Amino acid sequence: MKHKRILLCALGVLAMWAMQAQDPMFSQFYAAPLHINPAFAGVTFAPRLTLNYRNQWAQISGGYQTYAASYEQPLEALNSGFGIILMADDAMDGVYKTNRFSGVYGYRLQITNEAFVKFGVEAGMIRSTLDWDRLQFGDQIDPIDGFEGPSGNPNQSAEQRPDNLNSTAVDIAAGLLIYNKNFYGGVSVKHINNPDDSFFEVNKNLGAGIPMRITLHGGAEFEVKGGNNRNAPAFISPNVLVVKQGDFGQINVGAYAGFGQFFGGVYYRQGFSNADAAMVLAGFREGILRIGYSYDFTISQLASANPGGTHEISLTINFDDSKELQSRRRKSRYNDCFKMFK
Repeated sequence: MKHKRILLCALGVLAMWAMQAQDPMFSQFYAAPLHINPAFAGVTFAPRLTLNYRNQWAQISGGYQTYAASYEQPLEALNSGFGIILMADDAMDGVYKTNRFSGVYGYRLQITNEAFVKFGVEAGMIRSTLDWDRLQFGDQIDPIDGFEGPSGNPNQSAEQRPDNLNSTAVDIAAGLLIYNKNFYGGVSVKHINNPDDSFFEVNKNLGAGIPMRITLHGGAEFEVKGGNNRNAPAFISPNVLVVKQGDFGQINVGAYAGFGQFFGGVYYRQGFSNADAAMVLAGFREGILRIGYSYDFTISQLASANPGGTHEISLTINFDDSKELQSRRRKSRYNDCFKMFK
């Protein structure tokens, strides 16, 4: 069983090269806004730090783990905001790794007393590495001894080792966000320049490089009457997120709700060609901290292979909740974004 899992993971890595792998996406997208749209940079009144961790298909040995961190800083005097993003995507216990670093800038325009439009740009680097010596391929399997011969040494494979096991590429993105007190909507385009992070030489006519990722997102926020906390009123926020990258895509629909210090939500993710997952989330706020947990229930055909669900944890530190900044915000013309993104 162990060898079977390793073989499947190796085939998965090769499939990623062939299909130009899709970006990792967080189920708690509200806790990773810069990963959705660079126009979110600086939508809060004060600096914000977010940390994210995703463990996809937890029961598969050597599955996918994603780590991310981002920092945002608004510049109210310049109607601007900037941020930095760090992301590490780890497949097969480190056999295939992708690290990303980028800087983000957003500019805000006020179009009415309560409505704003933001433009965002992002530029950075993608670095991918492959530990070829840890891969095992089908032609190494001996019907009797498996991957290792009688001496205990791995059987040789006819697969061709790439000359370069590291690749680095420039990555560019842009986005637009429109919002007022109750509604928001936006669009972003990642990998505008189709950065090439492959290890193999391919026919350029086949379209080398990471395909552009187009994201449409929107939602609303409505306060719930009877909320008894003036600093953290009860609210509900229905949302939709549509992602298209290459031949693959997904639609997320659901709702997020906040009740004082606590919040939760339910979402459904549908692939363009199949059902994917049902997601539940919960968390709480305490001062400047927000902690969230979510679990994805796999409902696609992959569920029959029992890969397990997907765990995700987020931590947001939003300095906007300090009393001094709350006082400044009440006196300011600045209108920040929805509570679910704070």
